[in-house]
Amino acid sequence: SNLRELYHEVIMDHNRSPRNCGSLENANRSAEGFNPLCGDQLQVHLYVNNESIIEEVRFEGKGCAISTASASIMTETVKGLTVKQADQYFDAFHRLALGEDPGDDLELAKLEVLSGVREYPSRVKCATLAWHTVRSALHDTGDTATTE
Repeated sequence: SNLRELYHEVIMDHNRSPRNCGSLENANRSAEGFNPLCGDQLQVHLYVNNESIIEEVRFEGKGCAISTASASIMTETVKGLTVKQADQYFDAFHRLALGEDPGDDLELAKLEVLSGVREYPSRVKCATLAWHTVRSALHDTGDTATTE
């Protein structure tokens, strides 16, 4: 379908030219993520201000096209949000990736491009890795985020 082709193009664009990729010198929160199923690895770096707003977010690492595109889209989504809002997006995206109802509370159009992963359970892990990692960084758990 045309929509599927459009989604594929958006994913490939984010994979070829990921947004917010690289280190973040003034990061005050960071976390590592690992998907043992396919070997995707990434680090998420954040600068969260005193009002709990994510002012800057970057990611580094290596992974498949879906993992990289998801990390890129995640950075665009959470930048400017509060920690609480980012948690809400995590929950909604996780439900979306699993094929569940994400709810109507949030604007998810940008995240819809990754909704097709629900048809491939192993790809759900690729798509959600960056989100698990940013959540770990936001809450400073100190653990390596995994998809297991």
